[in-house]
Amino acid sequence: MFIKSVEKTGETTIRLLESCGRLLIFFATGGINVFILPVQFSKIIDHTWFIGVKSFFVIVLTGIFTGMVLGLQGYYSLVKFGSEAGLGAAVALTLVRELGPVLTAIMVTARAGSAMAAEIGVMRISEQIDALKTMHINPIRFLFTPRLIASVISFPLLTSLFNVIGILGGYLSGSILIGINQYDYMDTVIKNVDMADINGGFLKSLVFSLIVTTLCCYRGYYTHLFSGFGARSVSLSTTNAVVQSCIFILISDYIITYFLV
Repeated sequence: MFIKSVEKTGETTIRLLESCGRLLIFFATGGINVFILPVQFSKIIDHTWFIGVKSFFVIVLTGIFTGMVLGLQGYYSLVKFGSEAGLGAAVALTLVRELGPVLTAIMVTARAGSAMAAEIGVMRISEQIDALKTMHINPIRFLFTPRLIASVISFPLLTSLFNVIGILGGYLSGSILIGINQYDYMDTVIKNVDMADINGGFLKSLVFSLIVTTLCCYRGYYTHLFSGFGARSVSLSTTNAVVQSCIFILISDYIITYFLV
């Protein structure tokens, strides 16, 4: 019994190490191909449209209600200490430092990341990726690299949009609905948010873009290794891609915050 437990532990460890190594090679191959000519401009534009522009409505809707909730909760927390005038700073810093990058990444993962994993997974089980190899086309360069570039472009822009809309949402709930002086609200935002906060949020969004795109494309690309062939394997790969991306977003958020604070 003890020997079987050791064997299972060893097998699990080996599979985990193989998967980590495969993931790193996948990411490195896609990253290196970013600098290899010719640049796939048409594909980059298509994926930027899909990841960035088509996520516009989701980000705006999530951002405005997040900001409004922060405005309400922040007011009723700060009023206990007589500090309700600092509501604008509290909302802005919470969004810029944490909630903006994290919620943007999670929403884009749910909308675009799942689609990437499913699309590449279908290509794998229908042997389209094998066909690319037969035609001497590098499938990682063809499928992963343009999406990686598009994500690096889209995530910071979407995060900026989320932050601006969220601050506006806090203004609506704090100033328009509750009645805090609107000039005090915006003045505290301007005085308390500096470039270090903004740069930290952008750094997080860039890291999240790499995590989401790599994990989602990786799970789709190697669908056959994790779940076999068939429609069920694509659904499992897509689900695992979204769940793992969200987990690693939160883990990396803590790590980055630890070093930035």
